[in-house]
Amino acid sequence: MPDVRTPAHPHASGHDGGPSAAELLDFVRRSAADPALIASLPLDPEGRTWIRLPGPGGSEAWLIGWPPGTGTGWHDHGGSHGAFAAASGELTEQSLAAALPTEGWTTLELAEGVDRERTLGDGRGRAFGPHHVHQVLNTSQDTHAVSVHAYYPPLPLMRRYSRTGAVLRVEAVEQPEEWT
Repeated sequence: MPDVRTPAHPHASGHDGGPSAAELLDFVRRSAADPALIASLPLDPEGRTWIRLPGPGGSEAWLIGWPPGTGTGWHDHGGSHGAFAAASGELTEQSLAAALPTEGWTTLELAEGVDRERTLGDGRGRAFGPHHVHQVLNTSQDTHAVSVHAYYPPLPLMRRYSRTGAVLRVEAVEQPEEWT
């Protein structure tokens, strides 16, 4: 199994003139600070809810509600760069500080020291590059969280992963029509 140590590049510019990760971060922070937008999202106590938003410069954006104890599981964004910000509540992001190859593998052994964890509260956000693998969790036992996400180019697919210790395995590839 390859040993992955390449650092991520979270502020990569849009390669074809689209918005950069930093511009997407500005958009998600501004959107997360819009009380009318955040209030427009119906919240479900049992599962995540979402509304698709018009993103800047042809990007794809989402407003997402997270009931207590929910999360995404490990995934990537199909080569798109992006950003997200917490609008209310608190989210925990667990990520890998390594740029993973997007094709040609099903199992990787991760090097020591690639795991990162950060907590994002009201208004805090982060940008990431095109090879970012992470999971986002609402670890609260009683508080809903709401966040805004944006990606460029619009997500061509998402890969879902399982993780056992240092071993990361591709489990599924989802297409955009599965998310609407």
